[in-house]
Amino acid sequence: MLMVHFTPPPVLTTARLRLEPLGPEHVEGTWIGLQNPESMRLTGTHGQFRRPQIESWLAGLAATDGRADWAIILTSDGSHIGEVVLNDYDADNSSLGFRIALNADSRFGHGYGTEATRAVVGHAFDVIGVHRISLEVYAFNPRAQRAYEKCGFRVEGRLRDALRWNGEWIDAVVMGMLATDPRS
Repeated sequence: MLMVHFTPPPVLTTARLRLEPLGPEHVEGTWIGLQNPESMRLTGTHGQFRRPQIESWLAGLAATDGRADWAIILTSDGSHIGEVVLNDYDADNSSLGFRIALNADSRFGHGYGTEATRAVVGHAFDVIGVHRISLEVYAFNPRAQRAYEKCGFRVEGRLRDALRWNGEWIDAVVMGMLATDPRS
């Protein structure tokens, strides 16, 4: 059985991004993402959050086991543009869940999500040593599905009517990647 300690996650760097452990210093960027209706829709996040809730959540992340949360920071200007997470660690099956959320604004369409995904997937397989990573993406977000496919994730199935959004039922596309799968 693989024994892994996720906290604190290491800083990961790419050509344009610095992924640093998500914490209290990222309240503003996290708050911005949770106030944006498009970010909330793409992640299927219902409800309203109060700033003290966000502050409390971020303050407690460092003590949370079985997950690693990173803030996505643009190296060009230091702006916090989203978060990326490995979660739901299953030691018996050497697997992790994956999720990413970019703050919906002009950040879409520049490849930041793909770049952050590649960095975290590489860390999960090459450093942590897990065998499998899985995720769900809502059917109304084909841009994200394409980004995941570019990183090596494959469609494995569909959860019908997994999300109710504005009175409509939305499917979730289940995707996964194995350590033995090719990566771009």
